[in-house]
Amino acid sequence: MRTSISVSSLGVLCGLAASPVGAQQQSAPPPWAYGFAAAASGAAPVGQPAGPGGGRGRGGSPPDTVRRIAAGSSLSFAPAQIRDQFGPADWFPGDHPQMPAIVATGRREAQILACSLCHYPNGKGRPENSGVSGLPYSYFVQAMMDFKNDARQSADTRKTNTNRMIGFAKAMTDEEIKASAEYFSSIKWTPWIRVTEADSVPKTRIAGGMFIALEGAEAGREAIGQRIIEVPENAEETEALRNPRSGFVAYVPRGSLKAGEGLATRGQCALCHGAKLDGLGPVPGIAGRSPSYMVRQLYDMQRRVRKGVWSDLMKGVVAGMSTDDMLNVAAYAASRTP
Repeated sequence: MRTSISVSSLGVLCGLAASPVGAQQQSAPPPWAYGFAAAASGAAPVGQPAGPGGGRGRGGSPPDTVRRIAAGSSLSFAPAQIRDQFGPADWFPGDHPQMPAIVATGRREAQILACSLCHYPNGKGRPENSGVSGLPYSYFVQAMMDFKNDARQSADTRKTNTNRMIGFAKAMTDEEIKASAEYFSSIKWTPWIRVTEADSVPKTRIAGGMFIALEGAEAGREAIGQRIIEVPENAEETEALRNPRSGFVAYVPRGSLKAGEGLATRGQCALCHGAKLDGLGPVPGIAGRSPSYMVRQLYDMQRRVRKGVWSDLMKGVVAGMSTDDMLNVAAYAASRTP
């Protein structure tokens, strides 16, 4: 083990932006960042209909016995294998090192699902969870210990996968945490999120906390408002096949990249995350990663539901940030190439 399991590491986005003077804090979590169409009160944001956080599944799915092929793969799997919680399909075994057991299959007797189910074998993750490849080893370990010790929760209590991560972390052994940290930290992060400024976005449904563009008669566009909407580049490849090479597009409001650059350059981003925001020592890189995830972390730290060992360093940074500030700086960071 390269470092002690109790070694502290910086929380995501430490020193990302200088605290704007007089910024107005939000009274409720921004639902779009947590994978919901509307706030918990049931009031829908402008330009988006109210709807449940879980969404509905795709209709017309093939039977579990019909084998499928993901784009670019020479392998085939039945749908039941693709979504197997204790050994999901690995479309591209040559894209990553050999997975440790906790990543490949989890531990059924403890009800710990395979890490590769949600975060993919290559660690890319999706907007509803997180991209974990390329994170520093000590940072990854500390994050898991924060989950285990109830120091990392969600400001939106509807976000059930956060609670599942807490349960997994509590059930994992130190050796399993070390093995997963070794594995994912060994895989270089490469961008797979295309950030584009827009006035409107595709109309969407929500499936398991992920926005999916509507198709057919339901398709259309709506005003983006003050939201970031991340959708798969190819819904079938992502939702049905869980293709770890099929990326995402993040729609952000016009002007948010410039505004985010201003916040970032006036702040201390480079001191913590490096000049290119690609990480510095134990501090994780944030360039090219999910902006929805980044906003969640900023908001969670502001609300003190994420309060790990080094999260106190973020208190002054996030204290005065509005949700719009968080949106802008996350959009900018996501648009950068590590």
